[in-house]
Amino acid sequence: MPKGKKAARGKHRWIAIQVNKSIQRDSMKKLLGEKLEGLEWKLFDLEKKANRTFSVIKITLSDYRQALTKLNEISGFETITSSGKIRLVRERLKSYL
Repeated sequence: MPKGKKAARGKHRWIAIQVNKSIQRDSMKKLLGEKLEGLEWKLFDLEKKANRTFSVIKITLSDYRQALTKLNEISGFETITSSGKIRLVRERLKSYL
């Protein structure tokens, strides 16, 4: 089935997050679900390196500012970068891995 027209898919942002501990994918999803309750998001990438976890989430553009605030309020979490293109976020994240 073909995708809808680009404008119909809605605008979104990709956010790279650094967590200062090693965390499993299921635990990350649960924590993000609690902290980003009411916002539309999806976890895409999750990589671990040296007792740190790096992840990439997709968030709707309308929820972007609120999501940044909520993510940075979580103890041990820090947003690294964000963009409208996942390719750019992944490239920027490579310098941390």
